[in-house]
Amino acid sequence: MTATAAASAVVPEPAAAVAPEPDGAPDGLWPTTARRTADGSLAVGGVDLRDLAREHGTPAYVVDEADLRGRARTFADAFAAAFAPDRGLAGAEVYYAGKAFLTVAVAGWVHEEGLRLDVATGGELAVAVRAGVPGPALALHGNNKSDAELRAALTHRVGRVVVDSLPEIGRVADLAAAAGVRAPVMVRVTTGVHAGGHEFIATAHEDQKFGLSLAAGAAAEAVAAVLARPELELVGLHSHIGSQILDLAGFEVAARAVLGLRAQVAEQTGYLMPEVDLGGGYGIRYTGAESAPPTPARVATALADVVRRACADLGTPPPRVSVEPGRAVAGPAGLTLYTVGTVKDVRLDDGGARRYVSVDGGMSDNIRPALYGAEYTAALAGRASAADPVTARVVGKHCESGDVVVRHVALPADVADGDLLAVPATGAYGRSMASNYNAMPRPPVLAVRDGRVRVLVRRETVEDLLALDLG
Repeated sequence: MTATAAASAVVPEPAAAVAPEPDGAPDGLWPTTARRTADGSLAVGGVDLRDLAREHGTPAYVVDEADLRGRARTFADAFAAAFAPDRGLAGAEVYYAGKAFLTVAVAGWVHEEGLRLDVATGGELAVAVRAGVPGPALALHGNNKSDAELRAALTHRVGRVVVDSLPEIGRVADLAAAAGVRAPVMVRVTTGVHAGGHEFIATAHEDQKFGLSLAAGAAAEAVAAVLARPELELVGLHSHIGSQILDLAGFEVAARAVLGLRAQVAEQTGYLMPEVDLGGGYGIRYTGAESAPPTPARVATALADVVRRACADLGTPPPRVSVEPGRAVAGPAGLTLYTVGTVKDVRLDDGGARRYVSVDGGMSDNIRPALYGAEYTAALAGRASAADPVTARVVGKHCESGDVVVRHVALPADVADGDLLAVPATGAYGRSMASNYNAMPRPPVLAVRDGRVRVLVRRETVEDLLALDLG
């Protein structure tokens, strides 16, 4: 079959939308500096991605530094304004959720732009320390923190340890006593609110591993246990209801529940906790089909209104509030650049066909589609094309039929071996969830800004993998 005949045999599906072109909109799919050059190539941060690929190879994670910094600063400014004391509130802090995407440079960027940093493991804590983030600007999460991780947190004088179970309270207190410090802690509360896209990323329903149940009384028991240990300072309560949340209604329900527990503890003990963390999980666009995500200003204003109303109803002064956007800061600022290899058409049962476009990465650099069906889109990055669109499935090179990068996308019919393909909105949970499956070295992280490329994390090599194997 000729290439022309093969193209005509591929029947487009309604779900296979053409990826929206980059337009610099902060609520769009692409980094805000993404543009098409005069001859149709994609440029980000003033860098032509063809030049980047020639120098650094593919696959590669590309991060728009100005975009990521700008999103961090926008969140910091929005919450500072919405929770200002002259608006009857007690201020707010924004913690960047390091699990979304963390390198030494990124930790430094978000701190410089006014954010604090939330870490979940000793490794993430070490990255933050290497970046020079001071201890009071850090929070340590985790449902199963090791003694070594807790000791490191106490040594670095982190601003809060978020306790996640009753046994952990005693462990933190004992370690603090041994270190001769008083540990600031928050109690993570499970509110029963279920929000977000997939069951695996919803974090506040009862039957899961995080937090202490409000309904079952475990949260109140944990608060009492913290107050009984002089080695611990009860900073406040923490709630997190999920990820990729586009509707803010769930935050009002969760916030009222947490603020109610705060008021109850104050009434019973006389101690009014100074802080409440309302979590994060604010969503972004991945394919262009999603509704526009709420802006940082809208999120901040909505949460401020909730806190103001709830505290008025409860008759308690408002707490200082903290939130934890990660995906909403890093996700749109990054893309993954691939090179196309094999292109083939596969006949479908309905008589049509689908074009399979294989790239040089896959589930080892973006596990989200295989893990919980996350949807992405893709576009040619190295040239323009006037060819008609065809339904395509972008797949990786791993030995798994589920190794899908983009399930449905309309690509030009002339897509071919050697083309560059860009997948937007991979700045969060791409690199941080990457693996060496099939002994694939992980891609580099390349920051682009003002026409220059900086290697933040170098590309792994096969030699790196073999160096770990002691034979």
